[in-house]
Amino acid sequence: MNILIVLAHPERQSLNGALVDIAARELGSLGHEVRLSDLYRMEWKATVDRADFPHQTTGEPFNVAASSAQAYKSGELTEDVKEEQEKLLWADAVIFQFPLWWFSAPAILKGWIERVFSAGFAYGTGKSYGDGSMKGKRAMLSVTIGGTEHDYAARGICGPIEDLLFPLTHGTLFYTGFATLPSFLVYNADRLEDYGEGFPAVVDRFRERLATLETTPPIAFRSAASGDYDPKTRELRPGLEEAHAHGFNLHIKKLS
Repeated sequence: MNILIVLAHPERQSLNGALVDIAARELGSLGHEVRLSDLYRMEWKATVDRADFPHQTTGEPFNVAASSAQAYKSGELTEDVKEEQEKLLWADAVIFQFPLWWFSAPAILKGWIERVFSAGFAYGTGKSYGDGSMKGKRAMLSVTIGGTEHDYAARGICGPIEDLLFPLTHGTLFYTGFATLPSFLVYNADRLEDYGEGFPAVVDRFRERLATLETTPPIAFRSAASGDYDPKTRELRPGLEEAHAHGFNLHIKKLS
């Protein structure tokens, strides 16, 4: 497979950096082609503004989606965005490596998504939620977390980690067509040896996930084309929910 790794961490000699190095070596040894977008080293521009659309008429009201769609259609997106879009088209799978900061991904990764997943390229194509332009590709989040696994459990004070990552796993990746794999999670990231599982155990788990990247079943999100949603309201049809399911879990189909 062709695998793109997107790294969003300012320190290359960090746990996140180490995991990227392990991924590159492991995937390469398995015969995969690997490319890396190290966003901090690239000094990635993380805000969408008029500078992204230099061909837009001066004084014209700025609408991000409309400007993005027109620039993509006319081939006038900035070169940095074009290069990242080319990487996405090349990739069969994408691994996003980042730390959980303030219950979300770092701003630089959000900015990468906002600029690279442009209208006409990743959305606004008439298809979404399992049937978008990235259909046929796989994606996995690899996230380091400062808190404990209990903090992010179903009854944990921080809330379920799956809910915190839902805007990425479902709202971004599945929306654009990716088959989203269960996230690889490392808790106690700053205290691995004292309170966590220890770095060697993390490496073993990570290698196992990398080795099964092609075969790991994706999260069973309900697709827009599944018939599970009312076509007018796009609400889940009554009676399809699993027992006791609520919130984001309504949109995951339990497999028997």
